[in-house]
Amino acid sequence: MNIKQIFLSLLLIMFALTSVSGASSIDAEVTTKESVQKKEYQPKSITELMGSFWETTGIKAIIDVNDGEMTSEPKGAEYERVMDWFESSLGRIIMIIIVFLLFYLAIAKNFEPLLLIPIAFGGLLANIPLAGIGGEHGMLGIIYNMGIANEFFPLLIFMGVGAMTDFGPLLANPKTAMLGGAAQFGIFGSLIGAVAIGFSLQDASAISIIGGADGPTSIFIANRLAPDMLGAIAVAAYSYMALVPVIQPPIMRLLTTKAERQIVMKTSRKVHRLEKLIFPIVVLMLSILILPESTPLIGAFTFGNFAKESGVVDRLSDTMQNSLINVVTIFLGLGVGSKLAADKFLVMETMGIMIIGLLAFSAGTAMGVIMAKIMNKFSKEPINPLIGAAGVSAVPMSARVVSKVGSEEKPGNILLMHAMGPNVAGVIGSAVAAGVLLSIFN
Repeated sequence: MNIKQIFLSLLLIMFALTSVSGASSIDAEVTTKESVQKKEYQPKSITELMGSFWETTGIKAIIDVNDGEMTSEPKGAEYERVMDWFESSLGRIIMIIIVFLLFYLAIAKNFEPLLLIPIAFGGLLANIPLAGIGGEHGMLGIIYNMGIANEFFPLLIFMGVGAMTDFGPLLANPKTAMLGGAAQFGIFGSLIGAVAIGFSLQDASAISIIGGADGPTSIFIANRLAPDMLGAIAVAAYSYMALVPVIQPPIMRLLTTKAERQIVMKTSRKVHRLEKLIFPIVVLMLSILILPESTPLIGAFTFGNFAKESGVVDRLSDTMQNSLINVVTIFLGLGVGSKLAADKFLVMETMGIMIIGLLAFSAGTAMGVIMAKIMNKFSKEPINPLIGAAGVSAVPMSARVVSKVGSEEKPGNILLMHAMGPNVAGVIGSAVAAGVLLSIFN
């Protein structure tokens, strides 16, 4: 037998021994696992099985206020805590009632269903006992972390809104930009109010953006200045955006006479395509030179608009206007709705933010209407004061509400395009206000 044959024989013997050894170890592991499994399994009677099932039901979790259930936190298990009796029982019931109220407003009253239905359904999912859907590895927690906690969804929304926006009404009647500026009073008014009741200046700055009814901007600035309050601020901002048809009309009617609401505005001049193409670039360049902190929002907004007005990337523009913004709205709504969990929403801090936000939004609406009334007194062309309410940045919700109220007062009076001027100015104004506040704390 030569050396080569001896070497091959040794290799075969070693391989056989290794295989036998490996098989023995695998068999041992399988045997061990089987024995562990057998030890873990305990036969149960029908009564015991029914008892185990009862322990995992939502009814039991709501009734038993001392079951030690933990909150769900997208940041991770280290931020979770044991829920108190109110959060795990009565609070959940209250939040589910609120969720069904939001469903009613969205479906029966048609109050911004594209926002309310995802937010409300997210709130319903967030209040399911034991499932942990809002946790780090739950569906809502994953959505929250992937786009809200890192500011990504707001920028995508701004991109889509920019692609849907027509700057024509603003360019045709530039003085309506003053109405967008006046409506930002709600932001700075709420800043003072929040400081007055005990919030720090930095936290108050994050809260104040709610006054512009601008959900994406609110999320963006809260993530920078007050990340711990991000959930409450996002819920407040998007709630008031969705409830624009409820909040604004009473204020508009209170501050105007019937004769003012019936004013018919003249058709604006036709805006040249080149003006629409240059305007977003001018806005972005001014932001870059004067207020760079605002450029993430304004950059996304102007990019969407520039793509639309260029006329050569219709596929991209259509995607931003439709598919992209629809998908992001679903995720954003569910993510915001995750903060409607009882342990996060029914707390004093959130209630305070909701109240401040409501007052700020109401003040912004009122100042826009008052400024329009003043402008109407000194303008050669009549200005319907209702369009001042569209100065908040809830685009195009506010403009639609203005048009609806105007047509109710005088059938056939179409104010939509006139209201879009201050509405677009409000979007830019809230982004600029956010940039100002961010630059203060930079």
